Amino acid sequence: MPHTNFFGLGIAPGILDILKKLKFTVPTPIQQKAIPVAIEGKDIIGVAQTGTGKTLAFGIPLIQRLAQIKGRGLILVPTRELALQVDEALRKVLNHSWIRTAVLIGGASMYNQVSALRRRPRIIVATPGRLIDHLEQRTTNLADVKILVLDEADRMLDMGFAPQIAKILQQVPPERQTMLFSATMPSEIINLARSYMKLPIQVEIAPTGTAAENVIQEVYLVRKDDKPQLLFTLLDQYHGTVLLFARTKRGASRITRGLRSMNHNAAEIHSDRSLSQRREALEGFKCGKYRILVATDIAARGIDVSGIELVINYDLPDDVENYVHRIGRTGRAGMEGRAISFATPEQRNDIRSIERLIRTALPIKRHGDISTTEMERPLVKSVARHFTRRGVSYGPKYRR
Repeated sequence: MPHTNFFGLGIAPGILDILKKLKFTVPTPIQQKAIPVAIEGKDIIGVAQTGTGKTLAFGIPLIQRLAQIKGRGLILVPTRELALQVDEALRKVLNHSWIRTAVLIGGASMYNQVSALRRRPRIIVATPGRLIDHLEQRTTNLADVKILVLDEADRMLDMGFAPQIAKILQQVPPERQTMLFSATMPSEIINLARSYMKLPIQVEIAPTGTAAENVIQEVYLVRKDDKPQLLFTLLDQYHGTVLLFARTKRGASRITRGLRSMNHNAAEIHSDRSLSQRREALEGFKCGKYRILVATDIAARGIDVSGIELVINYDLPDDVENYVHRIGRTGRAGMEGRAISFATPEQRNDIRSIERLIRTALPIKRHGDISTTEMERPLVKSVARHFTRRGVSYGPKYRR
């Protein structure tokens, strides 16, 4: 029988009081299943889509067990944004506890990170590349790590972090608890679990490839040159916050310029932006300074913002599994969301691949199903130049 509150999951009274103060009253399905197992110190594989409460699913057991045992916890995540958000969520539950955290991510001051490590944090949240930098410079070691969390493990492998993860795992003591969380279960994840986990208990909330519930999905067939016009019309039709995905960082910048020329408050987030620029864009999107956030897939998993009304796939993803991660940014916490994808007529096979993955037929419309008034057409034509300026194409040679 599902739990209607956090009582009965084995959570310590002090943490229950904090959860109550934070108004976390009803555990999500992944929290209900993962927390009791993890609190017992068992290895666990958690499979659930984005936006299902995975951070607390491993964060609560991590904090509770560190209060009972010696040693540290290490959380590996794929992106800087996700590292900051995981740390923020943990610190809310820690609530001025004596347990300190440190965030080790690229693009941030090494000096400040070394200073944080000297304060002997019990929890380290890190991206693989920056953690290896610290290991090589001997500013930290992993000899006392007792709990290891691999969050968004499939994304880390997609981003090419497999060698770094293997190097890190070689330096973590074998006698430890390992928690692996992933939205999908490709063969690489299964092999990782077999190699580095001890009889892990698998907790699966949704089958691999399951799209987020509460999300209305649509596909518009549109010529590439007509995408700006379709975007213009949709932004006039929907008035809430919009997360827009582009295939390349150059494309994201170009789209952002076009949106600003249309007098939309828009920001961009991708790997060409500095850490401070990415944080400003994300915080501005959260607080309402920017209505539209333009992102590439490399930043998709780090965007944890409630209340996103619409996700627009201006470009279809290169990897069909990223479609699930993209649309999971809307329709969160029981709210209804909408995801609209632009596909050229030549991309019908890509749409079929997505449908096979999510096991759902997508309603397909044509660009002509949504029209622009005669008064708007000259403005759209003018704005479209910002999306295609300098003749830069959307071709695959530009990498994220």
